[in-house]
Amino acid sequence: MFYRKHYFYPDMAKNFQTTQGPVAFCMYGHLDLEVAGEGAAERPDHVATGTDVVAAHDQAAPVVVDKAADGSYTVPIRILMEEDAAKMVHVGGEEGRIASATESLIDYNRCGTPLIELVTEPDLRTPEEARLFMEKLQQTFRTLGISDCSLEMGSMRCDGNVSLRRRGTTKLGTKTELKNINSFKSLHDGLEYEICRQAEVLEEGGVIYQETRHWEPSRKRTVVMRVKETADDYRLFPDPDLAPFDLTDEFIDEARARIPELPDAKRDRYVAELGLKRKDAVQIAGDPDVARIFEAAADGAGEKVVPTVANVVVNLLPGHDAVTPAQVRGLAGLLAEDAITFAQAREVLDAVNGTDEDPVRFVDERGWRQATSTDELAPIVDEVLGRCTAQVEQYKGGNKKVVGFLVGQCMKAAKASGAAGNPKLFNKMLTERLEG
Repeated sequence: MFYRKHYFYPDMAKNFQTTQGPVAFCMYGHLDLEVAGEGAAERPDHVATGTDVVAAHDQAAPVVVDKAADGSYTVPIRILMEEDAAKMVHVGGEEGRIASATESLIDYNRCGTPLIELVTEPDLRTPEEARLFMEKLQQTFRTLGISDCSLEMGSMRCDGNVSLRRRGTTKLGTKTELKNINSFKSLHDGLEYEICRQAEVLEEGGVIYQETRHWEPSRKRTVVMRVKETADDYRLFPDPDLAPFDLTDEFIDEARARIPELPDAKRDRYVAELGLKRKDAVQIAGDPDVARIFEAAADGAGEKVVPTVANVVVNLLPGHDAVTPAQVRGLAGLLAEDAITFAQAREVLDAVNGTDEDPVRFVDERGWRQATSTDELAPIVDEVLGRCTAQVEQYKGGNKKVVGFLVGQCMKAAKASGAAGNPKLFNKMLTERLEG
């Protein structure tokens, strides 16, 4: 159902907003959130038992948040549709604040356009969890292709609601709402400040007022924008001009069938079927554009080369927007067979970016390909060990770091003789000889 939410503010000239209230398009949903490492350590110890019971928005029935042993949480959500408000620009004010502005401009171009608003129950416990939640939402929405989800450009926006309770109690205190958050860092820092501010007020015997607050990133503080209206002040009632919607099972099944493989499923497939490191799989699966390049490059690369393709995509590809999947595959093949070093791979990528140049041909034309056969390098290793007797004795005496010096000598000898050196292979061969 659609409702009318009444309020008087310049960003909504008709003085009410068409929105959804108690009955929305998406209800009783959830998002699985993984919180590990330092993020998990920030969560208060009272949730370590496996579940967390908190008060819902109406502070009546408690909400149970499931916590798995691996640090994942099931966060209840609902999604409603409403019309967007106008954009207000305060000229002459400090950091866009209306209080000290000389004039305010109102852009009504986006007013009335539809948007979706996703609301969580109050069960995110730390600023880090809120940041991780928003990052996962962004990844999911980008994978669905419904938005570019740019916080900086305003196609994705975030309001942070903060309310505290004393340890051992279930009833949350009065909440404040943080506005003007345009980055994940601002979200984290703004929530962190507001939590500390409310705690100080409460510890001093003060009162928290329901209000909307503005985050000032340069001063790292929140300031009051306006006192927040209560639900009764909005005079919320069903819109008399819009009939209730009844979404059929067929419509829901059709929508479900159109959902592509989401980041979590993609990550798990990369690990289980392609043998990727979980950290690499998470980074690739979280960006649909990167995932497309990776999968195209991995196709036909061979089982042993695929992890190297992932390594190239994660560590070398950023900043090279015009590299083709075929070029990534070729470069990964060279690295997988130790034909070039990682430093050389970066140079190759810089050179072929934006061209149709084949990395393999590029390397061969310049004579950069390193030796991959021990037979080819054995005479050089023998010669270096024969003349560096002092370093050999140091190694046998326990100074293992001296092998680096011997690798350098092998590389110099290879270059002088016109042979193709290979520091990784030299290191392996030297260690085997010295330990033998």
